[in-house]
Amino acid sequence: MTPHLARITLGGAGFDTFEPKEATDSYVKLLFATPELALEPPYDLAALRAQLPPEDVPVTRTYTVRRINRTERTLDIDFVVHGDEGLAGPWAARVQPGERIALMGPGGAYSPDTTADWHLFAGDESALPAIAAALEALPAEAVGVAFLEAGGRDDVVDLSKPSGVDVVWVERGLRDDSTKALLASAVNSYEWPAGRVQVFAHGERESMKALRDVFLKERGLGKGQLSLSGYWAAGRTEDRFQAEKREPIGVILPG
Repeated sequence: MTPHLARITLGGAGFDTFEPKEATDSYVKLLFATPELALEPPYDLAALRAQLPPEDVPVTRTYTVRRINRTERTLDIDFVVHGDEGLAGPWAARVQPGERIALMGPGGAYSPDTTADWHLFAGDESALPAIAAALEALPAEAVGVAFLEAGGRDDVVDLSKPSGVDVVWVERGLRDDSTKALLASAVNSYEWPAGRVQVFAHGERESMKALRDVFLKERGLGKGQLSLSGYWAAGRTEDRFQAEKREPIGVILPG
């Protein structure tokens, strides 16, 4: 799709066991096994944990379901790809038709509130599939704005959306500490319309913390108006990122 975004279509007999959710942020947990072990899905994780050392047990990576085609019995998942960096990205860059992968889910909880006066979306490449799905689910008369952070112009994609929803691309370049406030700055400097807003903001954890301060402190929104969380954290594997969700560093919106 772009130099850093690959779409993979999953299908086959396993689709019959998949029960789609109506949430536009529907996600699955993909299971990746060490290739050298030649394990074939489906996996009995309990049995594998008893038989294998921890480093050889299949690991999970969480991804948004971009689109479900019930007629073709397929689902699309978009992957951010940065060369050999990570686990799922390199897999998506090299996978061939006919290979198999196991998944768990789906989960998800957000759908656009049709009673909101306007909608605000914010996120980086990791949140693009969920934001794109939400834009497509909005009624034709919906109004709002989507702030999308991307590395550069080559990473911009066309999105289907109501005519009353603006899309603002925020070019990041190389990611470092100075880029963590890019989305927050763009959102806060935007001329907010009057009325009740519903917010969907997801992406890199520190970037989401900066947005949290804008929404709660600068704009005085209630938590009930927000779907806000970190999808990942710079410098962390997903396993460490998930573990830190239970620690102070990983909290975005306190209970």
